[in-house]
Amino acid sequence: MLWFRILAANSSMSSSASSSVSTQGGPPLDHIGWSVGGGVRYLDQTQLPDAEVYRETADIDEMVEAIKMLRVRGAPLIGVSAAMGLAAAAAVEARNARLTLEWLENAAARLAGARPTAVNLEWAIDRMRTAGRRAFTQRAGVDDVAATLRNEAQAIWDEDIAMCVAIGVAGTALVPRSATILTHCNAGALATGGMGTALAVIYRAHADGKEPSVVSTETRPLRQGARLTVWELHRAGIPVTAIVDSAAASLMADGKIDCVITGADRIAANGDVANKIGTYGLAVLAKAHGIPFYVAAPLSTFDWTLTSGKAIPIEERAGDEVDAAPGVPVRNPAFDVTPADLVSALITDRGVFRPPYAESLATVAAREVRGVRRTLD
Repeated sequence: MLWFRILAANSSMSSSASSSVSTQGGPPLDHIGWSVGGGVRYLDQTQLPDAEVYRETADIDEMVEAIKMLRVRGAPLIGVSAAMGLAAAAAVEARNARLTLEWLENAAARLAGARPTAVNLEWAIDRMRTAGRRAFTQRAGVDDVAATLRNEAQAIWDEDIAMCVAIGVAGTALVPRSATILTHCNAGALATGGMGTALAVIYRAHADGKEPSVVSTETRPLRQGARLTVWELHRAGIPVTAIVDSAAASLMADGKIDCVITGADRIAANGDVANKIGTYGLAVLAKAHGIPFYVAAPLSTFDWTLTSGKAIPIEERAGDEVDAAPGVPVRNPAFDVTPADLVSALITDRGVFRPPYAESLATVAAREVRGVRRTLD
């Protein structure tokens, strides 16, 4: 079944007409969206691939729980979902004449703290908080504040869709014809508001007739590669094979992998990349076997305040997510940091950046930091 119908697009395309996610001969499969009542409707990814279960909420606590429990996941998507959840809950507060700046600050802080590593969450909530503060400062009525928050959340979602398309356009040139691409975790539509980051490159290459095939690691501890990436690519009609994480080295040694493309949850200003645990090991293996290792992410995933990945906070998840003998201590970090010198290129919505990243990213970093300062002012 062809899941993705990618419209003709280029990097200058507006966000309102960037991509279409559909099932062939059927209605759109919307993994995130607004419900009829104004809440957030999302696909519960913990139920995949066994069942497609959709949930709706306009409650801050429920959205925080959904993010923490990975019902919605992926760095860009949790930013989009949190923004939409904040807007939906604010609308309820406004209808009940309870929407205040204090409520907004408290709700924003709770959402921003739901998961610590993905910077997109903090980035999106900062935008929402700034929009709401500005509306309150202008003495807007509570209905107008709620409408402002809804518009800002929609803008964040629209921009994410456009960023995904731009990443696909930028990255397809790096994919050889008939390439076998190894990917880790899930960086597809299920991780974003649009068509993905790492998988956007693959979808675009597929649409360009390059006939890529994919090897997806199982991805410990929650098997997001085997459960989500494989499910997503199979539905898209792209050849995909699942492997256990420890099989990657032998496939590389046998010449079965042409390149590696992963997503990211946070990228420091020097190009160090935080991504799902095991990414660092894959980068070391790729370097040892002379295989290009690419990271695909929008600029919203870059944390320009961090000079290196050593300062990136790493989420430690509960030990019961890992199969182990009862009573044995478990370390369960969700992410690791890949040093920039192992990354062949960073594929972004602003183009492809090559090492040394301190130089290639310098101009865009300065521009983004100035933009943040103007927003805060």
